Amino acid sequence: MVLIRDLDPSASPLDYYGFELRRCREAAGLKQAELGEIIYCTGSLIGQIETTRRVPTRDFSERVDAALGTDGQFSRLVGLVLRSQLPSWFQAYAEMEARAAYISTYQCQLVHGLLQTDAYARAVLGVEHPDTLDVAVAARMDRQRILDREDPAALWVVLDEAVLYREIGGREVMRNQLTHLLSLRDRQWVDVQVLPFAAGQHTGMMGSFNLLRFDGDPDLHYSESYDSGHMTANPQVIKERSVGYARLQAESLSPRESAALIARVMEERYGDQPVPGGRAVA
Repeated sequence: MVLIRDLDPSASPLDYYGFELRRCREAAGLKQAELGEIIYCTGSLIGQIETTRRVPTRDFSERVDAALGTDGQFSRLVGLVLRSQLPSWFQAYAEMEARAAYISTYQCQLVHGLLQTDAYARAVLGVEHPDTLDVAVAARMDRQRILDREDPAALWVVLDEAVLYREIGGREVMRNQLTHLLSLRDRQWVDVQVLPFAAGQHTGMMGSFNLLRFDGDPDLHYSESYDSGHMTANPQVIKERSVGYARLQAESLSPRESAALIARVMEERYGDQPVPGGRAVA
């Protein structure tokens, strides 16, 4: 078992979090079980987080801040901790994504991570990361906070129509995911378009990609393969992909038409299905 005194707080965000949690808890004169009682968890969980055997959640961090009067210290730190749990090759992109003023993305197979529901993300990530699923899902959900901040990033998403039909996690999960996409119509800074099958060949046929724009910094293009991601600010790549993305938008259904298609697929493919005898299954 890792002892807290052996932790190097500079080793990683998780080590720093555990080190600081114990320091602040002891400064407040509380034992692990006593703090656990205050924030409605076990003392064992406190100990596991202090020794980096468990990764803290945002809810846990907010309750710790309230209990210890740490002025949001752990609520701020947990974002770094969760980001550090992302695949190492993805972390650099996640940091740039969090800084972007404008994000445009084409997705040919899956709903973009910033728009995934918890259950959809769990089904996607559970295929290859079952042992660390809770942490992976928490990290993905935490990325979505950039859409809820006071000055949110503008997000424009083009989804291939195939995304709507690829059943991820089962019919209920898909129905809830498509419902979530429809709910985004009320967001000022989020737009979703669907590229229909009828578009035929198009400028996104090489695969999914993202374009990030910043206030005062060069644009970035990002794409990924099985176990790596590639970012570039090469002006020629940015020019070609920006024009390509504009063409994808032009060939896609309008946001209004896209919402109508999403709603139709949701009901026809993932709605209640009649069975012999007149009953329906969800």
